[in-house]
Order: sequence, then structure tokens, then C-alpha cells
Amino acid sequence: MGRITDRRRIVRLRAGTRAERPDTLVVEEPLEVRVDGQSLAVTMRTPGHDFDLAAGFLVTEGVLVSPDDIAAQRYCAGAQPDSEYNIVDVTLAPGVAPPDPSLERAFYTTSSCGICGKASLDAVRTTARWQVSSDTATIAESVLLALPDLLRSQQAVFDRTGGLHAAGLFTAEGELMALREDVGRHNAVDKVIGWALKSGLLPLSGCVLQVSGRASFELTQKALMAGIPTLSAVSAPSSLAVDLAAEAGMTLAGFVRGDSMNIYTGAHRIVEPVAEVAG
Repeated sequence: MGRITDRRRIVRLRAGTRAERPDTLVVEEPLEVRVDGQSLAVTMRTPGHDFDLAAGFLVTEGVLVSPDDIAAQRYCAGAQPDSEYNIVDVTLAPGVAPPDPSLERAFYTTSSCGICGKASLDAVRTTARWQVSSDTATIAESVLLALPDLLRSQQAVFDRTGGLHAAGLFTAEGELMALREDVGRHNAVDKVIGWALKSGLLPLSGCVLQVSGRASFELTQKALMAGIPTLSAVSAPSSLAVDLAAEAGMTLAGFVRGDSMNIYTGAHRIVEPVAEVAG
């Protein structure tokens, strides 16, 4: 299995002095996702939880909805040296429809963009299997504001490298269900969703997805495809992310930091604390 971190010698400059020292870097390697032996996509990712990544990716592409949809997952050896742990083949269970050919990537996806290379923009707007607009779960302001710090406190690899995104799945009460780190923010989300699929938890009704960076259209789409009603981001959302969240009836909060946040859509799910009445 590939390493998550690597050590390199660097020259560090500080206050006019320089010193040679070792530094810890996050590993970035390609992962090819195959379905029934057919190549579907290549993404740049941090090794680890690769089966979750492949499964989550296929959930967000509308292929998988249940752990029973997967007959097997395995690593494959490729033509290139040291590729054994960089190719995952997912065997679909009998009766599960294969991916739509329009979803096939023409080129690899980078660690910063998971939808680059899709055959058409129309293919991005995958039809969601679950409707989040009817999800009545609410979350207290104080709980939502605490999630970024809870997420950050569990980022063990980030502490060593400073070079990873994180996605955390929380209950409406603020309990951490799963956290994944990756050099690609979309991969971190796929890893969390893949974990949820294999745990039999889809759709993720009443849950909150907290991400360490911005809320892109793609992350919003991935949350929607997993049935997550609330997406919270430390940084800004894009206009298309807001449009999709509004259209789907999803709650989208950005700039969730300290004691403040911006609620872009679905403000009814974020509730204020109930004031005590003096007796």
C-alpha cells in the first residue's frame, strides 16, 4: 500500500538564517477507477481508503446506492511499475447498471478539480436518487459553528504535513461519524460517502457534511447524491453551488468560522438556541 506521507530534505529560511532539515510531505499519486475491468476515471489522490474512494465516487455518479451493489473490489496491477495499489477495479453485482458512457473522463482529474474532463457539462447534473428538500432535521447554530474546530482537531495527517483537505460526516447533534483526509477535497468527500455506503447508511438523512475548504458545485452535488441535507464549509461557496443547493432544498453554509457564518440556502434547518424564560 502506498504511503500517506513522505520525507524530503529541504532548506528552511527563517529570520535571515538557513538550515537544512527533513520535512514531511503528503503523498499524491494517481488512482485509476475501473468498473468491471473498464477504466472510468483517474484521479490524483492521497493513498489510503482507496476502496471507499472508488465506492463513494460511484455513489456520486449515480451508479451505487447500496453495499449490495458491489460484488467485489480489488487492486489490479497495471502496465507501469509500482502501479499495483494505484488501480481499483469495482465489480458490480448482477443487475446493477454500469456507468453511463457520458460520465467517462476524457482525461485524468486533478487533485483540485474532480469534474474536469467530463464528456459534457450536462453529465454533471446527475439525477439524485434521494430528495433532501423533505428532510426535517435541524441543527443548532452552536453545534454547526463548532464543527470546523472538531474537524480540525481530528486531522492527524494535516498536523504533520499542512497539505490536506478534510471532510467530516456529523450527526445533527455534532457527533463525528467519519472523517477522511486527502490532497483533493473531492476525494475526501468521496471517501466519506464510500464509507457510508459500505456501512449501509445511505441516504444520509439528518446528517451534516463539514468540509475544510470552499463549497464547490461538485461537493454540493456529491452531498446531494448521498442524501445529505446540510453542507457546511469553512470558506466560500461558488455561485453554482448555491444555485444547486437552492434548487435541491439543501442547506448550505459558508465561512463557518469562530462565532459567525453565512447561510446561503436552507436557513430553516439552522436553529437559534431557545431562550430560557424566567419563572
